[in-house]
Amino acid sequence: MIRAIKIGMVLSMMAVVVGCNYRSNVMMKTKKDYQFDPPPQEREAEYVVSPSDILEFQLYTNDGSVLVDLTAIKEEKSSIGSPINPQYLVEFNGNVRLPLIGNLDVKGKTIRELETLLEETYSKYYIKPFVKLKVANKRVTVFPGGSGQAKVVPLLNNNMRIIEALGAVGGLTPLAKAKRVKLIRGNLSNPQVFLFDFSTLEGLQESDFVLQANDIIYVEPRSDYFQQLIRDVAPVVGLLTSTITLIVVIQNTTKN
Repeated sequence: MIRAIKIGMVLSMMAVVVGCNYRSNVMMKTKKDYQFDPPPQEREAEYVVSPSDILEFQLYTNDGSVLVDLTAIKEEKSSIGSPINPQYLVEFNGNVRLPLIGNLDVKGKTIRELETLLEETYSKYYIKPFVKLKVANKRVTVFPGGSGQAKVVPLLNNNMRIIEALGAVGGLTPLAKAKRVKLIRGNLSNPQVFLFDFSTLEGLQESDFVLQANDIIYVEPRSDYFQQLIRDVAPVVGLLTSTITLIVVIQNTTKN
């Protein structure tokens, strides 16, 4: 009887090991022959405006002395923010609809370039306009290589790099693969996917470009097979051990 139970224990443990998927926590997998996109050659020194950005700006006259209430303009229908800080969505084609001036192509411009363009455009309607602009939804998602460690990181400045975003979440986890740092950018139906090796200085140099809103940084985790095996097998071993102990006690009691 005891021997049969021991055999059952071994078979149960083997079944648990075979049935477990020890790579189930790995996201955004790519095939071995996947062709990653080359790092951008033209590297902007600052953040550039792109589709889906939400622009929040304030317009002043006389070089900043008087704030203009943009929401009071009759033509204004596209504001999605408060009257003090109206917000405007950059559409998929790179245009944004603004009061008085209508549609304006803003894609690919830095914050300062766009501020200058808006000041020049609004000079037709106001005396010495001054524009204060920011992107309200500028953030990236970072997976630093460990379960439950992902965070959304606001891009607080206009020139944040990958290494800074990783630093903002506490750096790589002990299980992270520094050689497998992925950056996913653009429309998720057909994104750009970059791969960097952060275990070398060359890899860090290749990643030296400005992050854009909605970028995803994913560091592939290593699988800790031994610890996962213990977690999976321990309940089975405990149950079978308790069963054997109970049978031994019953047998000894019966003999006595």
